Amino acid sequence: MSTRAVVVVGAGPGVSGSLARRYAADGWSVGLVGRNVEQVALLAEELGAAGVRVETEIVDMTGPEAADAVRRVAERLGRVDVLHFNPSAFRERDPLELSVPDLLADVALGVGALLTAVQAVRPLLVEGGRITVTGSMAADRPWHRAASLGVQKAGVRNLVHSLDATLRDDGIRAVSVTVNGTLGDDGPFSPDRVAEALVAAARQDEGDWRTEVPYDG
Repeated sequence: MSTRAVVVVGAGPGVSGSLARRYAADGWSVGLVGRNVEQVALLAEELGAAGVRVETEIVDMTGPEAADAVRRVAERLGRVDVLHFNPSAFRERDPLELSVPDLLADVALGVGALLTAVQAVRPLLVEGGRITVTGSMAADRPWHRAASLGVQKAGVRNLVHSLDATLRDDGIRAVSVTVNGTLGDDGPFSPDRVAEALVAAARQDEGDWRTEVPYDG
C-alpha cells in the first residue's frame, strides 16, 4: 500500500480530530484509536464520507489490550508514516490531595501509553516516519490544582527526547509540540491551529530537527 497513513492515538474531538482531518485533506489514510465509542465513530464517519480510508479501534490505552489494538490498526493500514499521541488525564487535585495511585494511573495514560503505542507500530513505522505528541505549557508552568497533568506533560516530553535518540539512526524522528496557551474553539489556540503546528513540526528539516517545538499562537 503506497498511500501514506497516520495513526492518531487518543482520537476524538479537539486537536486529535483536527489533526486527523488535516492529514486526510492531503490524501492520507487515517487510523483512529480511542476509548470513546461515539466520538471515534463520529470522526470516522465524517472522514469516510469524504472518501478517506479509515481504520478504528476502541480501547483503553492503559489496559492490557492497548498494544494489540494499536497494532491491528497499523497492520490494516499497511504502514505508518506518522504516529500521533494525544492522551492525557486531567484530575483536579493539588499535591496534598493527589494520591500516589492516582498519580501513577495518570502517568500511565499520559506518558506510559506512548511507549505502548510506539512499540506496537514500530514494525510498520516507515523510514522517514514521525512520532508527534501534543505537549503543554503545564510541563513548565503547572497549575497546582491539577498537579498530575504537569507531571504527565513533563514526562512525555522527556520520553520524546529518548525516543528520538533511539530511532533517529533508522530515519524516524520524534517531536513534542508545547502548546503555550489555553485551547479554545477559535483563535490562535483553536484545535485547527494547533493541528497545523503539529504537522509543521513533523515536517521539520532533518538537519535542524528539534525534539521540542513551542507553539505560542
